[in-house]
Amino acid sequence: MARVASLRQPPIGFAHRGARAHAPENTLDAFALAVKLGATGLESDVWVTADGVAVLDHDGVVRKGVRRRPIAEVRRDDLPEHIPSLAELYERCGTELPLSLDVKDPAALEPTLAAARDAGAEEHLWLCHPDWELVATWRRRAEGAKLVDSTRMAKIKEGPERRAMSLRDAGIDCINMHETDWTGGLTTLFHRFGLECFGWDAQLPRTLRQLIDRGVDGVYSDHVDRMVDALAGRR
Repeated sequence: MARVASLRQPPIGFAHRGARAHAPENTLDAFALAVKLGATGLESDVWVTADGVAVLDHDGVVRKGVRRRPIAEVRRDDLPEHIPSLAELYERCGTELPLSLDVKDPAALEPTLAAARDAGAEEHLWLCHPDWELVATWRRRAEGAKLVDSTRMAKIKEGPERRAMSLRDAGIDCINMHETDWTGGLTTLFHRFGLECFGWDAQLPRTLRQLIDRGVDGVYSDHVDRMVDALAGRR
């Protein structure tokens, strides 16, 4: 099968939750290691604390003994030490790499944008959520950031061409789907509407190469070493 051209050469290599396969996920050490290993983008999930601080964690829940509390109910100073703030990530890893954030709690949007603007990093921010219509309402508030529809092919009931048209008209920049959803035909279709295409859960070298051959513009992987090799064309 002929290789489909990506809109980006090379595609962005997002380290999923930092170098998750190499260090404890969503820690500053994991993000710093991902950069050292050659990741060209970072990925995490963002939440907001009770006192309005954007922090990075997957589940958005902290445990104290047998008790579980949402991060939204906990002040920043009371969180476990391993949970970094977005500002701390920028301080440790800089502001030049693309940063993809799943905005799990929509209330985290404004603190996230504030932290990115304070760091001078808004233009490198990719904001992701599975409800594209909600994401569309962020366009005016996040003028410098990129907006991403994170979905699955099975959830696009109206069909990919109509979804592509809706995303373009709403000012959304990118569609992000599981690696098994992508074909060269789909990337070509979304590219025709000016949308970038990201593929997540790309863990195996073969999977990474397939996504690249299908023309995606960004990949997400726990294995930064494999991802870097695939993007460089090494086997």
